[in-house]
Amino acid sequence: MRFVAIDVETANADMASICSIGAAVFEDGQLADEWYSLIDPKDYFDGMNVSIHGITEADVRGAPTFKAAMAEIERRIGDQIVVTHTHFDRVAMHQAATRWSVPAVRCTWLDSARVVRRTWADCARSGYGLSAVCKRIGYTFDHHNALEDAKASGHVLLAAMRDSGMDLDTMLKRVLQPIDPSASGSAASIKRDGNADGEFAGEVIVFTGALEIPRREAADLAASVGCEVGAGVTKKTTMLVVGDMDVQRLAGHEKSSKHRKAEELAAAGYPIRIIRETDFKQLVATAG
Repeated sequence: MRFVAIDVETANADMASICSIGAAVFEDGQLADEWYSLIDPKDYFDGMNVSIHGITEADVRGAPTFKAAMAEIERRIGDQIVVTHTHFDRVAMHQAATRWSVPAVRCTWLDSARVVRRTWADCARSGYGLSAVCKRIGYTFDHHNALEDAKASGHVLLAAMRDSGMDLDTMLKRVLQPIDPSASGSAASIKRDGNADGEFAGEVIVFTGALEIPRREAADLAASVGCEVGAGVTKKTTMLVVGDMDVQRLAGHEKSSKHRKAEELAAAGYPIRIIRETDFKQLVATAG
């Protein structure tokens, strides 16, 4: 049994702005190899992101760009089973490859958050964040360091396989099934409070700024993949989607009240992720 767990950190709300990457190889239930690299995104560093992962523009000076690092990334994860905790790192890799005009890595992706939601019943709707699950399994790590998060994701998968009795091949099939395989459902049952079997069930999403698509359509897309759609940012909000033009134009200045409130809550320790509309649509498109 072999898989590679990866994690990335980004410089700002643009998921393509990868500024670090970590990869941990697991073989036969043990950590076998690890790799970490800073990445120069050739982009600005938002203060909120820096406050989370501690990486600054000065830190990445002289580091390879994503394009320059791609050969090493491909060598380490190409044609492998690649584990990420939630869909974000997978989409960030896709968006960075698109920005740098390089082929996306060909591999088999496995979301350890989906694994968690199907392994422990009390995590089906909430409590499947990486920190919460690691506390559950007794694994300690330095959160928001890409290598540490990658290793944590790998250990979460190992614990889930142990507790469920499933091997890796079986788990790859299980994550494609509903959380409760005995339950029936259809597209007609999807509501604005979120599809319970959606990949992002438990996420509370809010939209701000000038979106390319109508807000109603954006809300429907979010609900279809499991998100509860909120009108304003609260302590329960887990994802803020910002219009692309707002991210590019503001570059860290004169943000909307929702954007500022989300940053304040994130700084206070609440798990809020801020992303662009383009990245949100990619998350929806690749959810499955």
